[in-house]
Amino acid sequence: MAQHPRPGTGTGSHSIDGAASGPTFSAFREVPRTGVIFVTTEATKRGYTQTSPEWCNLGQGMPEAEALPGAPPRVTELPILEGDQEYAPVAGLWELREAIAGFYNETFRKGMPSKYSAENVAVSGGGRSALTRVAASLGNINLGHFLPDYTAYEELLSVFRLFSPIPILLEPERGYAFSGADLRREVMGRGLSAILASNPANPTGKTIGGSDLAEWVAVGRELDCSLIFDEFYSHYIWRPDLLKNGGIETAARYVEDVDKDPVVILDGLTKNWRYPGWRVTWTVAPRKIIEGVSSAGSFLDGGGSRPLQRKAIELLRPEAAMAETRAIQAEFGKKRVKLLNGLRDLGFTIDLPPEGTFYVWASTEHLPPAISDGMSFFRAALEKQVICVPGEFFDVDPGKRRGGRASRFRRHVRFSFGPAMAKIELALERFRDLIAAQ
Repeated sequence: MAQHPRPGTGTGSHSIDGAASGPTFSAFREVPRTGVIFVTTEATKRGYTQTSPEWCNLGQGMPEAEALPGAPPRVTELPILEGDQEYAPVAGLWELREAIAGFYNETFRKGMPSKYSAENVAVSGGGRSALTRVAASLGNINLGHFLPDYTAYEELLSVFRLFSPIPILLEPERGYAFSGADLRREVMGRGLSAILASNPANPTGKTIGGSDLAEWVAVGRELDCSLIFDEFYSHYIWRPDLLKNGGIETAARYVEDVDKDPVVILDGLTKNWRYPGWRVTWTVAPRKIIEGVSSAGSFLDGGGSRPLQRKAIELLRPEAAMAETRAIQAEFGKKRVKLLNGLRDLGFTIDLPPEGTFYVWASTEHLPPAISDGMSFFRAALEKQVICVPGEFFDVDPGKRRGGRASRFRRHVRFSFGPAMAKIELALERFRDLIAAQ
């Protein structure tokens, strides 16, 4: 099987993604594109636009934004009030920070003596901004991260030189499981001071929840290992045992002392409220960590949009948020079943049915030889006007320290059921034609 070099690893003035060659500048490096940007760029060369009715974008990390049955009405207007032309505070509007703290307290921490306050919250302009602020706040430590995981972590973990990223391989044969005992072993054996993890995990859909998540938090507390949870998909939960908690799983349930437990939570309106274009996200953590995160924001991004933050307050009302969550689970649950069963019928291998997120992580191993690796399938699917993301993008390798060897996930593909049902059905039909033509 021919091997495909990873995008961004080419030499000279050409990159594998086809970026235009031209003059080089000694002061600047070539910055690789993340997986979603790469596949969208390749599709754009073939005529794709976001409004193209003929294209099916199963590569998107964005949920459909249309009104869902039972969900609150979608926000369609945004008044600009006096003062909105001014900068918002770097840490976010105080009223929004109070609303976010209140949402966590009322929804997840009833009856617990330790409560979040506005001082435990920092607001930022997008998920990557929140992650970058946290990364810039870390010291000279070993930071554990998982393979596979979110593609943007690769560059994020490369840019900041104070900490050392340490990869932890998750095994498909174990369903990508990682217990509290596993966590303890890695923290003590590798000298980890922090762990970064998406939960539910992008791309596998693996979800650490219930007693397992409680044990993670307990290990972090005991060993003083900061747990940085990317919880942007925490309202897309499919595990039956976790649905009894209202269908949201978060480490905030298991924190004992909000100012002492080393738990950092990243979330926002992007996925769980289906407003990605607003770029309103937040970090919830002990006050001391929030002070550092806010200071980092002062030189990294300067803060988010004042009018959007103000409007976001009404979306944080627990009753509205839970109605949105119930609607998401009803509608996206149907799409999950459709895509999961459709891919299985076509011959894809599923290591783990997604327990969370709106992605299916599938292997092409048993497809016809010409399309039996992720990059080959992706390129063939583009010719059918369908976008997906090759699995090798999720083999997070900061600084390309593993020497360019073939990715362990080169046969995998991430498919999104973020788009509308009609797009998913059309994509499956095109995949059937593609496979049959081999």
